[in-house]
Formats: sequence, structure tokens, C-alpha cells
Amino acid sequence: MDTSNPAVFVNAELLRLYVGRRVRAVVQVLRSDGGGSVMGKSTDEQQLVIKGHPPAPLSTFVEIIGIADTNQSIQAEIWTNFGDTFDTTSYNELCKYANGDFKHLFI
Repeated sequence: MDTSNPAVFVNAELLRLYVGRRVRAVVQVLRSDGGGSVMGKSTDEQQLVIKGHPPAPLSTFVEIIGIADTNQSIQAEIWTNFGDTFDTTSYNELCKYANGDFKHLFI
């Protein structure tokens, strides 16, 4: 496992804190324009734009690892299908913990 460039766990609310840095997020795919971007709903119910070339086909839930290029978009490096069901509440709590008192364990 490469630990030289870790990706911070984020939801849409936390993304703004990491613009220009490597992040990881799970989104529910709402639509794909077929031209290199996906509109998704973050685990905190906010919309994000994921830029890049997703694998086909996409499952309902996808983990993205990439660079936060704005407070509402990520330039994806890695796309991982997470299936059609996912516990967004637990992932959202993980994001909060990873950016709160336990931040030193995740970054």
C-alpha cells in the first residue's frame, strides 16, 4: 500500500477544506454525461461533480479518489464501484471522525 500520498476521507461539506489535495469520497451516481463527468450525491446529501473517465458500467455507489479541484468537484484518479446498496450514514460519520478528534489517525 502506498502511504506517501494519502487521500483524506471527505463528504461534500468537508471537501472545501481540501481543495488542491488528494481526497476520497463515496457518491451515489445521479447521472453521467458520457463526456467525462458524473453528477453524484455525497453521503451528506449534497451534490458533487466528479470529473474524469469513469469505468463502464457504473454501479449506484462509487468511491472516488482524486484531487479536490473546487469545493464542489473532484478530478478523479481512481473509480471503484461499490455496488447498488451502501450505508451512507456510516460513511458520513467516518468522514466526520476522520476530520475531527481522530484526524491524526487518517492523514
